[in-house]
Amino acid sequence: MPASRKECKFVTLQYMKYERLKLEEVLRFWFEELTHEQRFSGEAEIDQMIVDRFTDIHKQVAAGEFWQYRTEVHSYLAEMIVLDQFSRQLFRDSGQAFAYDGMALTIAQQAIAAGLDQKLDPTERMFLYMPFMHSESKVVHAQAVPLFESLGIEETLKYEHIHKDIIDQFGRYPHRNERLGRETTASEQEYLDTNHESFF
Repeated sequence: MPASRKECKFVTLQYMKYERLKLEEVLRFWFEELTHEQRFSGEAEIDQMIVDRFTDIHKQVAAGEFWQYRTEVHSYLAEMIVLDQFSRQLFRDSGQAFAYDGMALTIAQQAIAAGLDQKLDPTERMFLYMPFMHSESKVVHAQAVPLFESLGIEETLKYEHIHKDIIDQFGRYPHRNERLGRETTASEQEYLDTNHESFF
């Protein structure tokens, strides 16, 4: 016998509740289980934790399966952590680490356009804004500077200016060239030979 409309609605609501719990787990892991230093450490142990716990949700978020939860800012933030941060840990040293940057930026722009970013504390907002820093667009970086200025976090603003300076000079991050199969120009190689940042 086919399920009734009421039964189908109940199953759908239960599924949505389960999916929302996945987003909450992302935020709990990133903001409560990890320290600030661990989030940016690049440690293999942290990478493996993310592989073990969040590979499936990354696939779901990247496929756009969580769009219906974009009604409040913490759902946006959870998707941002998955696409912008977890991608770099799941696919470290691979061009795929940057494959989701465009989607992350679009979602961040939607949240900001709706004014939802103002409901977050500065640390949370920093991660919502991070796709602007990771962008290879000069226009986006011009928009990024006032966003990071608004946080009042000097260290983060310093890194945005470092990123922006590189984009203003090269129009892209030379540090990504090898992983993305891009040819490195002579001026880029000269820069890479004297600058060894690894946070791009």
